[in-house]
Amino acid sequence: MEDSVTTMEAISDQDLYFELYCEEVNEPPLPICSTCGDFQHIITGVPCCHVNTTLFNIRSEFVSQHLDTPAGETKNYIVASCSKGKNIQETNTHSPKPSNGKPEEEMSCLNPEENEDAVPCLAHTTPPNSDSFIPVEHHENSITLQWDKVNNNISFVLGCNDTETDISVPDEDGPVTHTVSSLTAGTQYTFTLYSVFENIRSSGVSITAVTAPQNSEDLISSGQTESSITLQWNKVNNKISYILQFNDTETDISVPDEDGPITHTVSSLTAGTQYTFTLYSVFENFRSSGVSITAVTAPQNSDSFIPVEHHENSITLQWDKVNNNISFVLGCNDTETDISVPDEDGPVTHTVSSLTAGTQYTFTLYSVFENVRSSGVSITAVTAPPNADSFITVEYHENSITLQWDKVNNNISYILQFNDTETDISVPNEDGPITHTVSSLTAGTQYTFTLYSVFENVRSSGVSITADTETHLECLLKDLGLQQYYTKKLSLSKILEIDKTTINDEPAKSNSDFPWYFLKKLMMVNVAARNMTCTSDCESDDETGNAEDLDSSNTDDMPNPLDIITALFLCSDGFLHQEMALKMSTCQFSVPLLLPNCDTKQCTLMLWAMRDIVKKYRPPSLLESKGFIEDRIVLSELPMISFVRLGECSLSKSALLNKLLSNSQQYHDTFVHHNMECGDSPRRISNGLTEITWYLPCGNTNIDIFSQPVALANLRGDIASFETQYSFLCQTSAAVFVFFDNLDSECSLLTNQRHKAQIFLVGNSESKRCTLDALKKVETNLHLTKNNIIIRKKQRNDADFVKYLRQKVRNVIKEKKGKMTIEQMADVAHDLGILVDEDSPECQTAKTHAEAITAEIQDILKYKEDHLPRQGEIWKELTCLEKEEFRLRKVGSGNIEDYKSQLQEDRKELRKRQNSYDMSTAMTCFINAISSPGTERFYFLKWMRMNLDNLSRIKLSELQEKYKEKCNNSENKEEIKEIDRQISNSSLGTEHFFREMGQIYEASLSLSQTDPARQQLQHLPKLCAELLLDGFPLELVDGDASNIPLRWVSDVLSQLSDLVSPNRKILVVTVLGVQSTGKSTLLNTMFGVQFAVSSGRCTRGAFMLLIKINEDMKKVLNCDFMLIIDTEGLKSPELAQLDNSYEHDNELATLVVGLSDITIVNVAMENSTEMKDILQIVVHAFLRMKEVGKKPKCQFVHQNVSDVSAHEKNLRDRKLLLEQLNEMTQAAAKMEKKEENKSFTDVMEYSPDTGNWYIPGLWNGNPPMAPVSAGYSEAVYELKKNIIQLLGNCESSANDIMDFKEWVTSLWTAVKHENFIFSFRNSLVADAYTRLCTEFNKWEWEFKKEMYTWVTTAETRISNFGTVAAKSESSNLTEFLTCLKSEASTVLSKWETTLLENLTQYFKQKEGHVYLVEGYREEFSNCAKSLRKEIERSVFNQLTAAKEIREGKAEIDKIKENHTKQIEGAVCALIDKCRKKKAQMNDKELEKEFDKMWNETLEKLSFSRQKITDVFTSVSHCLRINLSYKGSHACELLSQRNLHDCGNEPFKYTAKGLYNQLKHKVSKLFNTEDHTMAVQKLADSIIDACTQFVREKLKKKSNYSDTYIQEILHIIDEKLQNYKDVQTDIKFEVSLKQHICGFAAREFQKMHEDFIQENDPYICLMKNKEKFCDDFIDVYHERDQCQKKAEEFTNRCLKPAVVDFINRFLGQDITSEMLTREQLSNRMSFQYSVLLDLLSKDDFKSYQRYICSYEGHVKNAILNKILDHFSAASTISEFEHQHLQSCIRSINDAINKAKTGNTDSELGTFVKDICKELGEKLVISQDALGTFMILNNADKEQFARWLTECVKDMAEDLKKEFQILNFETKLQCLHVQPENELFNKLVGCGKQCPFCKAPCEAGGGGHTEHFASMHRPKGLGNCRWSGTKKLVTDICSSSVVSNRHFQCCATNYEWHPYKRYKEIYRDWKIPPDVSLEASDHWKFIMAKYNNDFAKEYNAEPADIPKPWTKIRKEQAEKSLKESFNIK
Repeated sequence: MEDSVTTMEAISDQDLYFELYCEEVNEPPLPICSTCGDFQHIITGVPCCHVNTTLFNIRSEFVSQHLDTPAGETKNYIVASCSKGKNIQETNTHSPKPSNGKPEEEMSCLNPEENEDAVPCLAHTTPPNSDSFIPVEHHENSITLQWDKVNNNISFVLGCNDTETDISVPDEDGPVTHTVSSLTAGTQYTFTLYSVFENIRSSGVSITAVTAPQNSEDLISSGQTESSITLQWNKVNNKISYILQFNDTETDISVPDEDGPITHTVSSLTAGTQYTFTLYSVFENFRSSGVSITAVTAPQNSDSFIPVEHHENSITLQWDKVNNNISFVLGCNDTETDISVPDEDGPVTHTVSSLTAGTQYTFTLYSVFENVRSSGVSITAVTAPPNADSFITVEYHENSITLQWDKVNNNISYILQFNDTETDISVPNEDGPITHTVSSLTAGTQYTFTLYSVFENVRSSGVSITADTETHLECLLKDLGLQQYYTKKLSLSKILEIDKTTINDEPAKSNSDFPWYFLKKLMMVNVAARNMTCTSDCESDDETGNAEDLDSSNTDDMPNPLDIITALFLCSDGFLHQEMALKMSTCQFSVPLLLPNCDTKQCTLMLWAMRDIVKKYRPPSLLESKGFIEDRIVLSELPMISFVRLGECSLSKSALLNKLLSNSQQYHDTFVHHNMECGDSPRRISNGLTEITWYLPCGNTNIDIFSQPVALANLRGDIASFETQYSFLCQTSAAVFVFFDNLDSECSLLTNQRHKAQIFLVGNSESKRCTLDALKKVETNLHLTKNNIIIRKKQRNDADFVKYLRQKVRNVIKEKKGKMTIEQMADVAHDLGILVDEDSPECQTAKTHAEAITAEIQDILKYKEDHLPRQGEIWKELTCLEKEEFRLRKVGSGNIEDYKSQLQEDRKELRKRQNSYDMSTAMTCFINAISSPGTERFYFLKWMRMNLDNLSRIKLSELQEKYKEKCNNSENKEEIKEIDRQISNSSLGTEHFFREMGQIYEASLSLSQTDPARQQLQHLPKLCAELLLDGFPLELVDGDASNIPLRWVSDVLSQLSDLVSPNRKILVVTVLGVQSTGKSTLLNTMFGVQFAVSSGRCTRGAFMLLIKINEDMKKVLNCDFMLIIDTEGLKSPELAQLDNSYEHDNELATLVVGLSDITIVNVAMENSTEMKDILQIVVHAFLRMKEVGKKPKCQFVHQNVSDVSAHEKNLRDRKLLLEQLNEMTQAAAKMEKKEENKSFTDVMEYSPDTGNWYIPGLWNGNPPMAPVSAGYSEAVYELKKNIIQLLGNCESSANDIMDFKEWVTSLWTAVKHENFIFSFRNSLVADAYTRLCTEFNKWEWEFKKEMYTWVTTAETRISNFGTVAAKSESSNLTEFLTCLKSEASTVLSKWETTLLENLTQYFKQKEGHVYLVEGYREEFSNCAKSLRKEIERSVFNQLTAAKEIREGKAEIDKIKENHTKQIEGAVCALIDKCRKKKAQMNDKELEKEFDKMWNETLEKLSFSRQKITDVFTSVSHCLRINLSYKGSHACELLSQRNLHDCGNEPFKYTAKGLYNQLKHKVSKLFNTEDHTMAVQKLADSIIDACTQFVREKLKKKSNYSDTYIQEILHIIDEKLQNYKDVQTDIKFEVSLKQHICGFAAREFQKMHEDFIQENDPYICLMKNKEKFCDDFIDVYHERDQCQKKAEEFTNRCLKPAVVDFINRFLGQDITSEMLTREQLSNRMSFQYSVLLDLLSKDDFKSYQRYICSYEGHVKNAILNKILDHFSAASTISEFEHQHLQSCIRSINDAINKAKTGNTDSELGTFVKDICKELGEKLVISQDALGTFMILNNADKEQFARWLTECVKDMAEDLKKEFQILNFETKLQCLHVQPENELFNKLVGCGKQCPFCKAPCEAGGGGHTEHFASMHRPKGLGNCRWSGTKKLVTDICSSSVVSNRHFQCCATNYEWHPYKRYKEIYRDWKIPPDVSLEASDHWKFIMAKYNNDFAKEYNAEPADIPKPWTKIRKEQAEKSLKESFNIK
């Protein structure tokens, strides 16, 4: 249809016609009607066949005007269709009239029927406008309009602001409403409303309307007063006014001109009232919706605001309530508090807390109504000041108390209140605490003091303290610094602690130093202990003075020695009392008998304190027999003579007594007197002290003052003040001497006593107060004779007067009346109300328990048999069995293991006998008593010791005398032995009960763990450990049985370790010496301890005692305890018996020297024989310690040398001593087979000048009345200081208790063997050795790993030499190799130095017992040096091989490069040729052209065949050079065979000679190893090692290098060198090398040919043909190659290089990771893990492989451990990820650097720069790189971008590949094989025990001695008895201590003693087993698989010892742990 209707409109309002414009439109083709095939109507879209008419809408105005049709009605008009550009006009011009509503009839001018082309047309009239169009609502954003509806057909259009809204006709009647929203507030709008009918609008009606204005924003109350409120709001705009409405009133508010908020104040309001305000905005008389707020007027302020209470941290305020609606806010210090209105009437109170005391505050109170405050009212108030801090008593005096407190501040004063009085104290100006002394107080009275702080007349709450004025005792104790010990008593252990004062010689500086000075001296029995000197500043050094100063005392401030002694006794516990009394008695000081307490006015009888004093004396009756009496002094019945004073006395009673007791040759101050140092100081607490001393005769009438023993008592003070003490003395003394100056004639004190004693009155005639009348009166009243009156006359001097007094005393003694023991005096004391120190409940209970045990003892021997049956003969038999188990002296020809098993059974039988005894009543009581809590058990042990000593003293004294007599005659050995046995049997002490306890415990351990009898005894070691910790000695070595109950002692020490917490360090000091040379006395004097020293109690065995180290010395000594060991005297054999090194003395000396840090050797210089004997034993012990790694220090002590010049005079003696020491060293070294020790200084550090101490004799005079020599005490003190200094300077750290336990066990186990040095095994040494090996392994691996890394980098540089990746400046590869070797040497030297420095530093440390392995230092040092050489050789070989391979490849690379360039030129030419063709070529055509070009080019290229090297020729040359050093015969042998013929068949060694062949056949028959088999085994081992090397090289698929065969020859030479013990000849060596080299040459030849084939230029070129073709097609089509080339470069160049890099380093990572595992950290741990795995598998074949093919089994075990560890793949993935990321970072860095550093746009340069950056890390294939560079037209920038992405993708791809790849497959690709590395580290030298084939576990490659932790039955190594063919059960660790013999090829089949195996196998150390259980693992295995091994070895099963069959798997595992020292 060409014509189309587009529009219809009225041409003019006056025309009565319509026009249709039909014109062509340029629009897309019309759709075709599916019915008629014509185009559809363009307007309606209806197919033309359905459209006859078109409806046109005509404006209503036009219709109504011209057609006279009613508005809103419709007429139909017919309009004929028209042609293009034609008008159709209506011909009928009359006006139509309305008729029946049919428009067709009225307008029929064109009838459709008449004109087929006519089109009907509808027209409508315009609707009318709506009426009443008005606005009805105004809002801020909307206006609601309203109008009348026209009719239901009329809709509306509302126009406003160029927008129109259609409004439909509502159904409801009535006006229409419509809301126009989204308007702007306060704006005028014009609205036009159109009525619409059939889309015809009316003319429209318009109105204007305004929106309501906005409410004002932010209407707030900005202020208020009590009568007004100020409102504020934001101005809307300048056109808006406001109306404010409140309280039904409105106020108009005009708009101010100013900008900013509007304020309006509403006044005349009521205070505290709430108002509601509404604010309207007004615009054009229209209001906004209004905004309302409520606001209140401010309330009134409160009245009567005042503070009512003041406290330190609070103030309470009060005010009147305003009303119930008003709350309050209280302001203070910028903080405010809301306070609600209380419900109650009356004033409001509020407390402000958390204030600062003594501070003024301002408070402001606001009334608050509805959050509105009043103006506020303010007051100031102060807090009470704080109480003063630290209100304490700083000084207590008898009449005053000084108080001290901290000053609060300078504004605070104080009031002190006490006793209802107050004292104002002003504030001092000085800083610091305030002190105030309150004086005029009563002594010993309690006062309460209250201190108030005062600030602004306000007091603090006050702080109160109570304080007591001091009593006289307290005052002195405080002065002496002892006040804390008055309630918590000083203990003996506290006194014995080693602290800084122990080695401090400084004199006392203050009174508080005196008690410690006295105790220090007293504990060392120094007779100068009471001599008090002070160096305080107050003491003047000027001895001159004025005349008036002569009478003044300089000692008023110095304490009297008696006060110090009294104070110390009052502040000490009972055990320190005993020790002090004993030491005072030894010093011949008087001892307290009655101890006063001046506070309580009571005194105490010191019976317990004197219990431990034992005295020896010889009365005249024993003079002839030389006998003596030894008795405990409190039990001795002696007459006591007392000396007292009545009133003042001009005679010095104590001075006279000292003279009375001293003979003319020797004076001694027994009693403190006025003329002693500080003796004239006033006594403050010691008045009332009664002292006692004893005079004991020595049997010499010329010396003895009194022929009979006598006690003398001395009462300090006036008896008038101490009537109780005087009464006691009168009833207990034989005589009382009363000294007086003035006698009361009544003398009631003297006459009222119940006198049992004679009274002697002693006066001084020179005293003016002494009257004869009074004296006569008293004489009469007391019925005295003139003999009882002693008056010193003027003409009688002191000597005569003393002589006279002595005679009076002798007369009393002769009468033998009034004798009484001190123990009996307790009854008198009780009668008089005197306390007795023994009356404490603990002491009495303990005494009862002890007497219950000792009361049963009649016959000691029988008692021990009945009550202590487990010791004695059973214990001695056990000792013999134990020693025989280790020495095997009686094994004879029987089976060793059977014999040992029998010994074990015998031991079990003896334990069974011990368990068969019931625990005796005595032992039950003993154990219960020592289990008592607190001090009761200490009392019990004291009572036991004293009671047992009392019982055995008489018998033992007799036996000891006999023993001494017989010892003088060496011929009476049997008699001596019998007496010694009697002494042992007659001795009974607490050690026997503890010994029994130990045997009970050890026997119980043989019972099952669930046995109740065993479980009940598990607490015993802890009991003993607690006692040891409390200072009681513990028996270490049983002197009777000469044995240590090891399990008992070990468990006690373990419990001790638990008690003191772990890792507590101890230092050990031991004394050794000849018997009865004062060893125990020396220790007692030195450390204040109490080892038994009496003649009846000679030390037997060894005892140990623990002393605590004070905190101030712990850092100096680096330990917590000192262990003192006292030993029995050494009774050496004669000098001629030097070869006998197995005596008891040697065992004991070796033990204690080994345990000691310092050994004191007590040498008796006067007896040269004894000295030599002891030196022999001591030197032997020190030699043994040196050999096992222990380095104790030694001090030689020479006693009884008193000359001051002894040190100089004995220079010759010291030289003689050193000569003797050297002589003994040589003798001992010969016995111990350590003859390299020639002198004593070879054994230990020793200087004759500093290692010798000279000590004078013990007694200063003749015992028993001689005091200890001051020189002896001082000399011992100097020795003690030196020992402590030596201990502090020890290079090694102290052992902890568990270490000490281990030393006890290992040393005692070793000394029970005949050969100590080769028998010694110690877990501490093993630990130290293991740690050294572990550390060295770490350093060694770090060295190796570093060199692996270095060599890998170097090989990479060599591989990249001459390529684009090369960075080297060298142009010559040989020169480059030389540089690398030089660099390698530098790195190697640096690491060698580091390794040696690490070793040096390791041995410098003090921890870890490194000193024990000092002997291995040289081995490990040599190992470090040899390691460097080995690595250097390996590195140089690798570099040389890499260089040779690179040279070979360089030639091939040049050929390949030339070929590639020619191909590239041909391809470029072909591209040009193809492009010149007019027609576009497709891919097939291009491929055809490429093939043609390829073939033509290949024909032009020359492909010469690569030269193949004859590897056999090279290998032969290397072999000939290697053997040229072996002589001409070797070269002859080499020439006899062609290398091509070697290595084809398995290597077999044939014995030379008919005899050897026959012997070999016999050996094979018996299945035993002979020399031929040994050589064959060696050959097989070497072949395996070389085969492994060849395989590793083959895996690399590289070219052959001569260094490979050189390495193989080195392996062979090294193995042959290491196995020199297998005798071989040159023929064997040549044939073996030919065999190995033949095999290797064959393999290397094939490898070389494969390499040549792989790198053939023609083959390589053909491989890349397809790739060249693809590139050719891409270039021809000009395709973008960037992505493709980036992928190619990544996949073909980078990816293989990255994988190779990871494989180079992954092996090191795996090795490092495995070495961190404990089981692979050292060889011993590895052996343990291997054997444990075997034990858990329970598989015979595995054991058989382990024994017969050890290396193969171990390699497999290592591989399995690696596979197990990395099975999870997480660790290996982590390593792979690390290296991958490293590569990716390097590649990305190279890309970035190439991008920034190269401005050249050429891609080739860019790629070369990348390769150069990676040249030291990655080896990029030159083939792949060359191929990649051909036909590469990629854009550099785009290529770089794609390359970065490809590298990222490559990383992800490799991660996935690594995850998929099997771990075992990964292992095959590694450059470093971790299993081989670990094998070399953990298998070590590979040597096996010559007897049982146990592998060597020695660490370090340079060790010179092989050892194994666990040996096994020889039968497991195919050893059998020649007669029976039964497998042998003997274990070599047992054989080496037996008297058995062996034969083998090494002995030329001659029998040789096992004990001398070192002569044959010098480099093996085979120590005996530490116990019978040590080899339980292998015993278990042999017993279990006996038949299997026999079948495997073609032998008969062994005769398994019965105990072996009882070993369980758990025991086998336990023995593994113990043998390999696994914790």
